[in-house]
Amino acid sequence: MQCQTVLPGTECTFWGKQGCVFSDGSCQVVVENCEGCERIVDGSIGRVCSAYPAPEKKWLAGICNFATHVKVEIKSEDTKINPLKASKKASGGSKKK
Repeated sequence: MQCQTVLPGTECTFWGKQGCVFSDGSCQVVVENCEGCERIVDGSIGRVCSAYPAPEKKWLAGICNFATHVKVEIKSEDTKINPLKASKKASGGSKKK
């Protein structure tokens, strides 16, 4: 349904027949961690997130999964290779007939 309070006319998954069904009753303004995100829009109460009504809660557990301005680094650990298996693989051993 379409929001009637904070972002009038935009589709909102938290808007129902009784109004905003979000636990606090309305969207919350963005927090400092959200600055630079592409999902920030101007609403009637200020700058809000277009993807989630409570941005502060998304940052409590770490990085917000909706954040478009944060790059996640994936650490690759060097795994040890068994030299016996590596030599068999390189020689083409253990072929089945």
